[in-house]
Amino acid sequence: MSGMRRRDFVALLGGVATAWPLTARAQQPMPVVGFLFSGAQQGASAAIKRAFDQGLSDEGYVEGQNVIIKYKWAEGHYDRLPALAADLGSQRVAVLAVGGGTGPILAVKTANPNVPVVFLTGTDPVVDGLVASFNRPAGNLTGVYVLFNELIAKQMEVLHELVPAAEAIAILDNSANPSSDLRWREMQKAGGTLGVKVLSMNVGTERELESAFARLSDQQAGAIIVAPDTFLSSRRDQILALTARHALPVLAAFREYPVAGGLVSYGPDLVRGYRQLGVFGGRVLRGAKPADLPVEQSTKVEFVVNLRTARALRMNIPLPLIGRADEVIE
Repeated sequence: MSGMRRRDFVALLGGVATAWPLTARAQQPMPVVGFLFSGAQQGASAAIKRAFDQGLSDEGYVEGQNVIIKYKWAEGHYDRLPALAADLGSQRVAVLAVGGGTGPILAVKTANPNVPVVFLTGTDPVVDGLVASFNRPAGNLTGVYVLFNELIAKQMEVLHELVPAAEAIAILDNSANPSSDLRWREMQKAGGTLGVKVLSMNVGTERELESAFARLSDQQAGAIIVAPDTFLSSRRDQILALTARHALPVLAAFREYPVAGGLVSYGPDLVRGYRQLGVFGGRVLRGAKPADLPVEQSTKVEFVVNLRTARALRMNIPLPLIGRADEVIE
């Protein structure tokens, strides 16, 4: 073998040696993130998905490029959550991201006790036993805590200010939601403070929604609060059509309600919350342990008013209330 040929051969071996680890790395499987949400994939959940994807991207993970995301949607049926959680766990996920209430979090915790979990919850995760403390979660769960049930009293105040003549205010909720009892107790306390009668209307099917609104008219409810429940959120258009038919001022936690024609919303910034959930998921993919990631508590609240709906209801929104709004829809 001539000197030139020997040099070519050595160079060839060096090139193969250099390329081999690159090829091996390229063939490594992408990590899998499981995402379980108790609501439907359509509607407001599309914004939630985009926000979660953006949070992962902030940490350097892009779906289809260097991470795979397996989405599971319970469509508002809480009884489906255990099976969906188990299905995700069987796919060797690196981290599970969970939203849409306490139900899906408990489902993934039970079905996958050893898988890292990041969550978004509207109830105190320490009280629920999900983490040991906000600063030191201690287990394999951490995430974002947004205000939902704690806002019931303030939502009642806002409605009372909007409709001072209303002698009764109702809450539309889903008894299958683990937080419904807590919300009802908060509603009763707020009603006692304001001197307003409170009514509880629990529904779990579309047919029950129709009869619930008929009963509200019979009981002379002057306004209604729609609870933050994924089943109810997936029936938003039906609920808004019923409130319009019965001329009922409606307050919801989600800004999508006044954007779609409801009167007001008063609740957390969910887009920001789910983006942070994606950030947490990305940090776990990079090697962080949930026990070392303090739970983030988001206290930001959005207040949105739809003046077009107010005029349709022949309501005069007090100027100080409009001044406090984060967004006014003309």
